[in-house]
Amino acid sequence: MPLDIISPQGFLNFIGRIVWDTRYIWPPLVAIKFFWWTWLKYIRAGFIKDLEWILLEVKIPREMRKSPRAMELILNGLYSTSGASNFMKKYWLGTVIQWISLEVASIGGEIHFFIRVQKKHKNITEAQIYGQYPEAEIVEVDDYANFSLTDEFLDGWQTWGTEPVLTNPDPYPIRTYIDYGLDKAGVKEEEKIDPMTSFVEYMGSIQPGHQVWVQILLRAVKNESGNWQDEGKKEVEKILSMNDEKDAEMRARRMSGATSGQKEIVTAIEKNISKLGFHTAIRLIYLAEKDKFNPSNIAGLVGTLNQYNYVGLNGFKPNNTTEVDYPPFKDRRLNKMKMGMLSGYRDRGFFYDHYTDWKTFFANKPFVLSTEEVATIYHYPGGVSETPTYGRVESRKGEAPANLPF
Repeated sequence: MPLDIISPQGFLNFIGRIVWDTRYIWPPLVAIKFFWWTWLKYIRAGFIKDLEWILLEVKIPREMRKSPRAMELILNGLYSTSGASNFMKKYWLGTVIQWISLEVASIGGEIHFFIRVQKKHKNITEAQIYGQYPEAEIVEVDDYANFSLTDEFLDGWQTWGTEPVLTNPDPYPIRTYIDYGLDKAGVKEEEKIDPMTSFVEYMGSIQPGHQVWVQILLRAVKNESGNWQDEGKKEVEKILSMNDEKDAEMRARRMSGATSGQKEIVTAIEKNISKLGFHTAIRLIYLAEKDKFNPSNIAGLVGTLNQYNYVGLNGFKPNNTTEVDYPPFKDRRLNKMKMGMLSGYRDRGFFYDHYTDWKTFFANKPFVLSTEEVATIYHYPGGVSETPTYGRVESRKGEAPANLPF
């Protein structure tokens, strides 16, 4: 190897010569890559376009006394990696792994819990929910987010949105319902500390002319090389300085020599990755009539996520927020961001469609939450939540929420 390669300029010259000498190879490779990307986008778009969706509203009796474990069991029952099982389906028909959307909407303080699934999965979804909440009422309703994105819409409504992400790698767990003691039997209802309670209270405090939407998109993690369990094991090895040592005796020795903090982290990670995992995307949106927009509602919405932050492990932080702090074309760029956020919410798009595919290097990638973590941030509150505007089984069937933004 020439000595001049050691210098920065020499190294750049060396790389330049390699690129120049292989200049006839790159164009075909780029063309093949572009063709493959375009083909996948085309066939997936066709497949997704033909999917039939329904929106189900779930109403729970006020006296319900269920642990979030019930929601975890529902998620286990809905977990499926079907849709991309073989080469023909995946790369010729454009079949993709199914996904669902768990949603909560406050329309002027009236709280509604929704789950959006494919029409063909309606029966299994209802069976899973009724299995855990036999007194629930499940109603198919019109889509509250089915609006037309126009300049007139943005002129009439002030909007803000964000797509929260995890603060640490996926295997590190957030604070879950088990950490809050909600898995223990015999605890009096008034003594329970359920993070969903303050969330529901916040949603119920929203005034007429204001709306808050929360969307949690879930897609089952398919067991492939590089899955999140493997990532979790690597994190454990890193903490214990095992250097890929698989010997059980060596691991036990490393664990015995670890600090109490390290042991706690290792235990938490191993417990988390023992559960089923979902690729997850979360959207939070606040809308208000132009003259009623109140920034304090944004702080309240983001603050509800802080309950799940676990010091030393994981938590949530805002990301892709619809805010622009510098010119040029500030208003135009802000409107484009808002349109993108609202469009993504309305279409429940994140994993496959145009919302992320064409800008892979710039868009958010989904993170992974275990079924325990998802059940913590989305479950049906029981009697501990007495918010009067929380829709219960007394409400009428088939009616879409009132005061929609269109």
